[in-house]
Order: sequence, then C-alpha cells, then structure tokens
Amino acid sequence: MDPAIARRIVLKIERELTLESRQHTPLSGLFAGFYRLRVGDYRVIYVRTATGYGVARIGHRREVYRKGPPEVQ
Repeated sequence: MDPAIARRIVLKIERELTLESRQHTPLSGLFAGFYRLRVGDYRVIYVRTATGYGVARIGHRREVYRKGPPEVQ
C-alpha cells in the first residue's frame, strides 16, 4: 500500500472513530455485527467493543469482502 494512502487511512480512523456522534455504517449478511468506514477506494472493517473499536480488516474495496468476515476473539 502506498504510504500516502496508509497515512490517510490512519488519520481517518483516528478522526472518525473518536467521534461518538458519528453515524456508523453497519454491514449485513456474513458481515453482520461489523461496521464500514470508507476512505476513497479503501474500506476499514471494524467492530465496536466494550472499550472502543477494533479494526478487523483494511483493504481495497474490490478485495476487502472476498475472504469473508474476519474472526473476532
């Protein structure tokens, strides 16, 4: 991944997931219980936890959903 894109993704995660008033986009089907954050052509798949958020997967929109839902422990 290009370093500029990685930096942009990290900044978006830090900015968006720290705002409690933000509307989180829930996923459905196999990804039920997960949420999505768009960053250009990339997607961040995350889950809410008791203490905050856990990022489960980051990838290009074309590939991020292909492997099925991430396993959360």
